[in-house]
Amino acid sequence: MGLTQRISKWLPSSPSLPVDDVSREKGRNISRKISEKHDKVFASGCLQVEKEVEGKRANAAFVVLARNKELDGVIQSLKSIERHFNRWFHYPYVFLNDGDFDDTFKDTVKNYTSAPVEFGKIDDTMWGYPKWVDHEVAKEGIRKQGDAAIMYGGMESYHHMCRFYSGFFYKHPLLMKYEWYWRLEPEISYFCDITYDPFVKMAEANKTYGFTIAVKELRETVPNIFRYASAYKRKHNLESKGLWEMFLERPPEEEPKPEEGKQDKLPEEILQNEPGENTVPDVDPEAMEGEKYNMCHFWSNFEIARLDWFRSKEYEEFFEMMDRSGGFWMERWGDAPIHSLAAGVLLSPSDIHYFRDFGYRHTTIQHCPANAPARQLPRIPWLEMTTEDEKARFEEDEYWANADPVKENGVGCRCRCDTDIVDVEGKQGSCLAEWVEVAGGWASP
Repeated sequence: MGLTQRISKWLPSSPSLPVDDVSREKGRNISRKISEKHDKVFASGCLQVEKEVEGKRANAAFVVLARNKELDGVIQSLKSIERHFNRWFHYPYVFLNDGDFDDTFKDTVKNYTSAPVEFGKIDDTMWGYPKWVDHEVAKEGIRKQGDAAIMYGGMESYHHMCRFYSGFFYKHPLLMKYEWYWRLEPEISYFCDITYDPFVKMAEANKTYGFTIAVKELRETVPNIFRYASAYKRKHNLESKGLWEMFLERPPEEEPKPEEGKQDKLPEEILQNEPGENTVPDVDPEAMEGEKYNMCHFWSNFEIARLDWFRSKEYEEFFEMMDRSGGFWMERWGDAPIHSLAAGVLLSPSDIHYFRDFGYRHTTIQHCPANAPARQLPRIPWLEMTTEDEKARFEEDEYWANADPVKENGVGCRCRCDTDIVDVEGKQGSCLAEWVEVAGGWASP
């Protein structure tokens, strides 16, 4: 049986999308349109990928931080990004490890992509404890976090990873030749075909940083991070460019005071002794200059960004101040709030892009858009040959041939979303509302 016959046996002949299917909509968020004042989706629906790949390319790479034992998770991620994007665009991969990659890892990875692949080691100038910190004090801080059951707080390697992604990855020798990067984690999934080059679109739109999920951090992991970020902003006399407000708690609404003259007057001697009268208001220990961190951050396990921003004098000074505070050891500061607060201090909403058309999942958090009406194109089958069983290979491709329904305000291209969890856009803990507020508000009810 020839290839064409085998494809027709397993795949439907039409790429058309259903207009409605209640069983496939479990947990899905119906998209509302966001203002395009500062940002807009680069492509609503599908573009002709054959034409897109003929255009100009960016100087960019995927960056994957992994260890040999994470090979299965790396394979999952590679299969997903290759199926939905890189089988067409062939951007290179840079794999980094604080140890040595073994031959099994290297050979297996190369088998899952036709794109160039490089493997690098992170030396002790970028990973581990810096010389200026007391190692025993830092280790004791990490042990205390473990005793307090702070998520990942007791894992020494997790602290090293967060610090590396906060202030060093962009200076690794293998990345110095690149201008853009796309972070790829083990065990992630993409759900929509990406039929344009996001690096090129970011450059054309003069964007600096792109995200697909914004959520709230666990408060116990970063109790003092905002103090230092705010102190950097004050030290350098920086005014907000409009993004800083995304990361601030809204002040509580004051209760309206009774109209003067209409309230019953009390004797003067009682007013003088009334509890709370003429007292100094309580000071919020977490507030700085009247501002308080709302815990929002761009979830950095996915990000597409300009590397020259991270390498800038301003970002380096920001990281240096945060690093010297000791928060990467005495607390469990992640790279996500570091990147986000740095963006809040240094960037404007127009510098940021929300990849709302990307379907993406990491652990139990997912964003996946509805498909754009009248903007879907026939799908090119892709038989992933590393799946050795022929039937399984065709069944896998057939799964992706059956896309989700199109919906009004949908922006996705041939998306098929997981339905076992609620989309983060409609989930408690999402920071979409905070992003929308600084981005210009909602454009549809």
